[in-house]
Amino acid sequence: MAVTSRAIRVGRRAWSRNHRMQRTAYAALYGTALMLGALAIYALIGAALGRITVMIDDIRYGYPRTMHVQAFVGHGEDAGQPTHLIAINLDRQVVILELPGGDPSQVRSITGPYLFGADEHLTPVTINVQDVDGDALPDLLLDIRRERIVYLNRDGFFRLPTPEEQARLTKTFRP
Repeated sequence: MAVTSRAIRVGRRAWSRNHRMQRTAYAALYGTALMLGALAIYALIGAALGRITVMIDDIRYGYPRTMHVQAFVGHGEDAGQPTHLIAINLDRQVVILELPGGDPSQVRSITGPYLFGADEHLTPVTINVQDVDGDALPDLLLDIRRERIVYLNRDGFFRLPTPEEQARLTKTFRP
C-alpha cells in the first residue's frame, strides 16, 4: 500500500489566488450595502415627509384640528348674519358646532364619528355646505380622510339621513 501526501492549502492562500471568488464576494457585499443604504434613505425620507405633512396641517388647521365655514343655511339668519359652522377633532372625537345666524347664545352641537387608529387625533376634518338631496336647503358635508358624511338640513337642524334617505342618496351619487 502506497501512502501519498499532499499539502493542505491555507484559506488565505486560496482566497488570494481565487480572484473570481473575491469579485463575487465583494460584489455581494457592495450590493448588500447599497440595499441597506437605500432602505435607510427611504425610511428617512418617509419619516421626513410624514413630519412635514403634520407641520402643514398644524399651520392650516391648528391643534386640535379645526375648520370654520360661514354659510346661509336657513337657521336663525333673520338678522342677515350667516350661520357659523365649526368642525373640531377633539382627541379623535369629531364635534361640529353650529352658531345659527352667528348668535353664540344659540350654539348647537352635533356629535360626529369617533376616529380609530394611530395618530387620528391629528386628522383634519373639513366641512362644506352643499345641497345634495335637491330640496333647495344646503346640507352639511363632513370630510374625514377619504370619507364623506352627509348631514341633511331638516326642520332647522342638521341630522344624519334615515336608511331610506341614505339609499336614495347612494343611488343618486353612484356612477
